[in-house]
Amino acid sequence: QVQLVESGGGLVQAGGSLRLSCAASGRTFSSPYMGWFRQAPGKEREFVAATTWSGDYTSYADSVKGRLTISRDNRKNTVYLQMNSLKFEDTAVYYCAAASRLGRVGVPQRNEFNYWGQGTQVTVSS
Repeated sequence: QVQLVESGGGLVQAGGSLRLSCAASGRTFSSPYMGWFRQAPGKEREFVAATTWSGDYTSYADSVKGRLTISRDNRKNTVYLQMNSLKFEDTAVYYCAAASRLGRVGVPQRNEFNYWGQGTQVTVSS
């Protein structure tokens, strides 16, 4: 089992920045892939970014490339999502997720991730 707890969400003006954190505990070694997804009201949960604890893989959704950056601190078992130049359309609940394996081809899919956090709300005012 892997437990994930997100934090760092909040209200920010368009153009501003936020950093989300995801603290992982439990059998993290069994789930080397860590990702962020988001879900806006009335929409499907969508992929944002993913990486591995070893740092040998990163992937981003086209809509966030150049603005959002995923990173990790292995000593703290924490994954971060640095969000810059935020837009109104970035408003969503952001979820941290862990996976034991990914195809590494194409966009990571929601059903590839085994464990999920409770989510943290990000609201961008225009």
